[in-house]
Amino acid sequence: MQVQKIMTRNVELTNPNTTVRDVARKMRADNIGALPVGENDRLVGMVTDRDIVMRAVAEERSPGNTSVREVMSESVCYCFEDDDVAEAAKIMAEHQVRRLPVLNRDKRLVGIVTLADLGRSATDTAQETLAGISERTDQPRR
Repeated sequence: MQVQKIMTRNVELTNPNTTVRDVARKMRADNIGALPVGENDRLVGMVTDRDIVMRAVAEERSPGNTSVREVMSESVCYCFEDDDVAEAAKIMAEHQVRRLPVLNRDKRLVGIVTLADLGRSATDTAQETLAGISERTDQPRR
């Protein structure tokens, strides 16, 4: 099964110059924990609720004066919409991420696949992915 069959569509790119306060409010309003960050129609990072806590709140940065660019995770793993679900699950487990941006072959954001999407996909990969994501390693989580 291809990722495009299970992914969440209509995902908007957040501008890297958006303030942490505004992105946190959007996350609260939409009940989400991560937003893809884009510039010039290209994915340049991801900002998560954890990024905000660890890189803004814990460092006592002003949420109204701190940009998403200052707290986002820049090295973003992703998959393509025509990849097999098992490949996306493998990437998520290897990088210990719960959300994975989905790009088309022109490298434009077309969706996001989450651990919950994998769980609803009626495949055996969700449990394996969760085990990989939950493994303790020296790598930082996103």
